Amino acid sequence: MKQEISLFTPAKLGAITVPNRVFMAPLTRNRASDDGTPWEKAAVYYAQRASAGLIITEATQVHPLGKGYIKTPGIHEAEHVEGWKAITRAVHAAGGRIFLQLWHVGRIRHSSIEPKGEAPVAPSAKRADAQTFTEIGFEPTSEPRALSKEEIAALVKDYAKAARSALDAGFDGVELHAANGYLLNQFLHSGSNDRDDEFGGSIENRMRFPLQALDAIIYEIGADRVGIRTSPLGEANDVPEDDPKALYEAFHAELDKRNIAYLHSIEGFPGNDGTDEKAQLIQQVRKAWTGFYIANGGYDVDSATKAIKDGHAHAVAFGRDFISNPDLPIRLASGVALTEANQETFYGGDEEGYTDYAFATLGR
Repeated sequence: MKQEISLFTPAKLGAITVPNRVFMAPLTRNRASDDGTPWEKAAVYYAQRASAGLIITEATQVHPLGKGYIKTPGIHEAEHVEGWKAITRAVHAAGGRIFLQLWHVGRIRHSSIEPKGEAPVAPSAKRADAQTFTEIGFEPTSEPRALSKEEIAALVKDYAKAARSALDAGFDGVELHAANGYLLNQFLHSGSNDRDDEFGGSIENRMRFPLQALDAIIYEIGADRVGIRTSPLGEANDVPEDDPKALYEAFHAELDKRNIAYLHSIEGFPGNDGTDEKAQLIQQVRKAWTGFYIANGGYDVDSATKAIKDGHAHAVAFGRDFISNPDLPIRLASGVALTEANQETFYGGDEEGYTDYAFATLGR
C-alpha cells in the first residue's frame, strides 16, 4: 500500500535526504558583523532550528557591492568562511541540514552602505522605488549604474566562487537568490532591465545572466547541491514585468533542464492581496517545473498540508513562524500552539527575539 505523503514524511532532495517537509525560509536578521562575518550567536540561532527539514540561511552577499543592508553576512572573504564553519558544525551536530542562500542586491542599495560609498550596480541605470536598511533606518535606494558585460562575466565567477566557499564552510548546498527584486531578478524583469545588448530585450536575453550564474555554480559544485528561488508575482522592490506568464514558463523550463535539487518559489507576500489571477499565474508557471518544488508565502499548517497532499508542493518554507518557534516542525506535528513573533526585534539588535524564544513543552 502506497504511503500517503505529509508534511512530516522524509524526502530525497538532490544530494541529501530530509526528515520532513517543513523548511526554514531565508530570513534577514541584520545581526552580522560590519565586515560581513556572521555573528557567533548565529550558531545557536540556527542550531535551535535544526528540526527543520532544511534550513535555508539568510541572504548572503557574494561580492562587496552585493551588500544592500547593514549587518548582513557575506561569503566572499576567508573570514566569512571561517565564521560560517562554526554555524554549519552546530547545525550538523544538532542533526540538521543547511543550505546557504547566495545574494547580490543589485540596485537595492544605498551609497552609504559599505564598502566605499559607490553607486549600486544594476542591469540598467534605473532607480528602484524601494527602500533599504541603513545605519539611520530605512532610506530610499540610490541611483544605480548599469553593469558592463565584463562586470557581468566577473560576477558569474563570483557566484561560482561563493558556491565553492559555501561547501568549504560545511554547507550541504546553496540556493541561488533570483527573486524579490534583487540583482538576478532585476535582469529577468522587463520593468528593471532596458538593456539593448545580449542581456536585455527578449526573454531569452533577460534570462542569460541568471542562467549563466546558475550554470557556473552547477559546474563548480554539482546540480544536486543547488536550489534556486524565484518570485513570479514580482511583488517586491519595484520589478514590474510585462508578461510574467511567458517569462516564468520559459525560466522555470530552463531550470527544469538542469536537474537541480529544487525550485523555491514565493507565491505571495504578507500584506499583499491574493487574487484568483495571481493564483492562476502561480499554477501556470509551476507546471513548467517537474522537480522538487518548495512553496512559500503565507502558509499555515492546514494550507501547507493541503499543498503537499494535492501534489502542488513537495515541501513548504515557513518564515516568521520559525523566528518565534525554533521547534516549528515538532509544534506543527503535535498541534502545539505557536508563539507569535515580536516584529520589533526582526532586524538588528542582540539575542532578544533571536535566540531567546522558548521550545514547546510536550506532555508524556
